[in-house]
Amino acid sequence: MAAALGAGSGSAGPPGLPNSVPGHTALPAVAVWEWQDEFGRWRPYRGSVCSFIEQALQAPAQKGRRSGAGLASSSIPLGQADATLAPYVIDIPSLMQFRQDTGTMRSVRRHLFSQDSAAGQGIVWEWQNDEGGWSPYEMKVCVFLEQAFTHGLRHVDLSSLGYNYDIDFVLLVQTNKTSKFRRGIQRRVDTPYPVTTATGPLHMAVACSCQQCLLNSGTGPITTRYRHSMINLPSSSAVPQVSSRTAALSSSGLGFVPYNKPTLSGARSAPRLNTQSAWALPQPGGAGGPSPGLSASNGVSVPNLLVEMPKPSKVNQALAGWWKSLIASVMDTVTVNPSEHERVVRKYLEELRGAPADEDCIICMEKLASPSGYSDACECKTIKPEAVGQLTKCQHAFHLLCVLAMYANGNKDGSLQCPSCKTIYGEKTGTQPKGKMEVSTFTQSLPGHQDCGTIQIVYSISRGIQGPEHPNPGMPYTARGFPRYCYLPDNEKGRKVLDLLRVAWKRRLIFTVGTSSTTGESNTVVWNEIHHKTEMDTNLSGHGYPDPNYLDNVLAELAAQGVTEACLRQ
Repeated sequence: MAAALGAGSGSAGPPGLPNSVPGHTALPAVAVWEWQDEFGRWRPYRGSVCSFIEQALQAPAQKGRRSGAGLASSSIPLGQADATLAPYVIDIPSLMQFRQDTGTMRSVRRHLFSQDSAAGQGIVWEWQNDEGGWSPYEMKVCVFLEQAFTHGLRHVDLSSLGYNYDIDFVLLVQTNKTSKFRRGIQRRVDTPYPVTTATGPLHMAVACSCQQCLLNSGTGPITTRYRHSMINLPSSSAVPQVSSRTAALSSSGLGFVPYNKPTLSGARSAPRLNTQSAWALPQPGGAGGPSPGLSASNGVSVPNLLVEMPKPSKVNQALAGWWKSLIASVMDTVTVNPSEHERVVRKYLEELRGAPADEDCIICMEKLASPSGYSDACECKTIKPEAVGQLTKCQHAFHLLCVLAMYANGNKDGSLQCPSCKTIYGEKTGTQPKGKMEVSTFTQSLPGHQDCGTIQIVYSISRGIQGPEHPNPGMPYTARGFPRYCYLPDNEKGRKVLDLLRVAWKRRLIFTVGTSSTTGESNTVVWNEIHHKTEMDTNLSGHGYPDPNYLDNVLAELAAQGVTEACLRQ
């Protein structure tokens, strides 16, 4: 892991980040990077990881000052700092964390705290999650708790920070003030966060008027504890927002990344990185301020917005470019089986005689009129690098060689999914490990469904060894928190959802092997894009009832996996 920057480093903050306010004296501070989970909570990276991010941002700028040019790093692979974060990359221009194997995107942010705060001392407060592991509070809460703890307080109320919890420092428990549910908490000392410089007031544990709070509008107290519950969520703009357990990169209209870890190499084109950061990069000798447009991505509750973009964005180019440079350096050339893989590709795509001159292939990020970006990575004697095909239903066009490489690198189950609109061709299957799905009913009603009983689903999966379809074939995987209990109303729509969940289970779509967003553990069984309700009588966590839109939303999630009513008639 990267070592934390020493207090005596005296280095200026990374270029383009909100460190400077004209007319204020520079002060030492520590920088904390956090990512936003699916419930709208901000989770700090460890101090060693934050040090690596800061160093990666500073290195090009320092080199540029010596040579008179240079821009901050655009994409930062976190696996170089922490092996458990190997699937993750931070894209600086978009302030997003990108997961390589699934394409999931999450918001990230950077805050500055005093050197004598919990962050400066490497102190992290954590709560015990449902899987028995420990999850950190966001750093402003850690700072607040440490201040109270060092002052000898026995109890504190987190409502000023937007959390509906009481903290007992004697018993080391967190109590939900509404449901009275209790969780354990702990205080852990880790690597201190990296030292940088700041001008103006630093971020405090409670609502404050520091520059980063005013500009990013996501750091003050949350007046209501919004959680991911598939009901009406607050929006910081007029754009309608759509809930999702995760936001797949491809679902957001961004560049497609073949799953699993790519076995492609030698991508022909060089990275085309986005150099227009949301935090304005300063010119040599100047200071840049953050863009006011950053507030939406740094807000407290940011449900991921699914949008279809007709043209690839600059974020596409940054991520696709990073992928190409990475896989070209570590992978060998793939030779696909033309008799099987090409048959699937040609089954669902029609070859075009002339490629659209101004359209990009969103798989390789090259113009369709140019050869495939994977022409040096994927060998096939029967498909030319310049060949372009159009999917028969949705009419989206790609290089045939790119689709062939995408298929060869996936489950190879005879199905294709359009990387642009997600239309499924054939029967999509997943990578769920072997297990058991059991169903029962009882008369007790769920909140919001008092007119019927309850369906209980119990999923059981045991630990095992990863197969060729998983991220790390041959390695063990864990199965935490099983059996898992889930609930549906026992009415017509609830029974319809149940029937479709049975189909999804048979197709191995409900779980997969990956990295837990709750604990950060890799090589473990995790949920796979189909939201389940695991609590009956409270929705404060986002996992329970009432939730009037849940059934409609889970039907939409199932449809996105190709599981619809038509499957029940087969």
